[in-house]
Amino acid sequence: MARAASSGVTVLAVTDHDTVAGAAEAAAACADSGLTFVPGIEITAVQAEADVHILGYFIDTQSPSLLAFLTEQRQQRIDRLRLMIGKLATLGITLDADAILQPGLRDGGKAAGRPWIARALVAGGHVATTGEAFDRWLARGRPAFVARIGMPPREVIDRIHDAGGVASLAHPGLVGHDEWIRGFAAAGLDALEAYHSEHDAETTAHYLKMAASLSLAVTGGSDFHADESHGPAHPGVVSLPAADFERLDARRQARLRAASRATASGDATSS
Repeated sequence: MARAASSGVTVLAVTDHDTVAGAAEAAAACADSGLTFVPGIEITAVQAEADVHILGYFIDTQSPSLLAFLTEQRQQRIDRLRLMIGKLATLGITLDADAILQPGLRDGGKAAGRPWIARALVAGGHVATTGEAFDRWLARGRPAFVARIGMPPREVIDRIHDAGGVASLAHPGLVGHDEWIRGFAAAGLDALEAYHSEHDAETTAHYLKMAASLSLAVTGGSDFHADESHGPAHPGVVSLPAADFERLDARRQARLRAASRATASGDATSS
């Protein structure tokens, strides 16, 4: 958080994959660094066997239904990694599955991911870098890849809304399926992540125009992972203009007001 503040960031969200376990610590660190903290999440949905990452902002990190759903998501991640480790074994690469998965088994808040296997491959001398691990073994189409089982984007969007958040399609330029976006918008998607560290100026302009055409807000961020092999070297390399953040917050407030009216109407009907 100190690095983000020194880079000029003023508002920051932590959007870990399928877990909010770091939210409380992140909020405290943001307060210490003078940053405004936005509680967030990145949930992996699946459509046509492709991963679709949905960002949730302004969520209630203590929502019981969200926490139960995320627990299921993390278990599916562990199951998937076991299958991938098993595939590697059939290809002559034996790894200690229990050791690799131990952090996720020990701490229910940690979300297991392919980088765990990639680091084990490096440690075992099977590849030189985690990037090579993905290129040779773990990426889609490679020998040890296992497709993810997950909820469709529509249901993930609903889960984020149920937790009081707004839902944004992460890095749509990397998803590569613009033809899906109109359907996501019809399902309640609130925004597109137009600003991203792997979007060039042309791609950013494309998604800004698409968001406007579909009456969606926009989001943005560096997608910083503090991992030299994944993502930019510094937080704040890409950020969201303040005016767009204000529009996103206004959308959140409008959604909350609509939910409150619906609840009030339901209470009146039942009484």
